[in-house]
Amino acid sequence: QVHLVESGGGSVQTGGSLRLSCAASGDTYPINYWGWFRQAPGQERQGVASIYHTGSDAGYADSVKGRFTISRDDARNTVYLELNNLKPEDTAMYYCAASTVFGYRWSLQPSRFRYWGQGTQVTVSS
Repeated sequence: QVHLVESGGGSVQTGGSLRLSCAASGDTYPINYWGWFRQAPGQERQGVASIYHTGSDAGYADSVKGRFTISRDDARNTVYLELNNLKPEDTAMYYCAASTVFGYRWSLQPSRFRYWGQGTQVTVSS
């Protein structure tokens, strides 16, 4: 079992930055890749970024490429999402997730992720 806890959300103005953290505990050995997702009210959950459990293989949604960066600190069992040049359309609840599915080095599909955090809210005002 893996327990994920997100933090770092908040309210910023357009163009601002935030750094989200996802602290993992439990048996993380089977985790193959990590992901960040977001969900705005009335919308489906959207994959934002994902990173392989080792090395630097990562993938991003087109809407955040060049603005968001996913990274890992393996010693701390923590995954980060750096959000820069934020826009009002980035407003959503952001979720961290972990996948035990093999055959991929990263994924933006929610169905491939087994463990989920409770989410942290990001609000961007114009």
